[in-house]
Amino acid sequence: MNKSTVIERQVVDWSAAVWAGVIAGIVFLITNLVASAIAQDNADITLRLMASILMGSEVLFSEPTVGVILVGLLIHFIFSILFALLIAIIIHRWGLVVGIVGGALLGLALYAINFYTMSAIFPWFYAVTGWVMAITHIVFGATAGGVYEALEVEEFIEVEA
Repeated sequence: MNKSTVIERQVVDWSAAVWAGVIAGIVFLITNLVASAIAQDNADITLRLMASILMGSEVLFSEPTVGVILVGLLIHFIFSILFALLIAIIIHRWGLVVGIVGGALLGLALYAINFYTMSAIFPWFYAVTGWVMAITHIVFGATAGGVYEALEVEEFIEVEA
């Protein structure tokens, strides 16, 4: 006699994850602008770095054009949404505090992955590693995790165990 047990499993709220990515992406850009001003760094380097993924390293050494900034914004928000989806998949079961703290830790991991592995493909990324980028990635992760958990509509599906 086979006895099956039905349990409920929480599913990811994809809409909340997308909005978390958009909001965290905006917060990332603002934090980056403020931190760059404090560190006396180039404020538009983030968008030019993003644009360089598609347009090549030349965009880092020339004056930023509207086209470069728009490409940078497009790539930035695509990545912001993708990374927020990943954060949501990992933290969606545990609530707001874990969303913020777990998101911050995942943001730090994202920084390490972005700048220490992506620099193998895009060597110019290595030049901008430092505290400004580390902090802004941590803030991005914390924001994405917190916003996701705040916006999430909890939904469960039944599965057989």
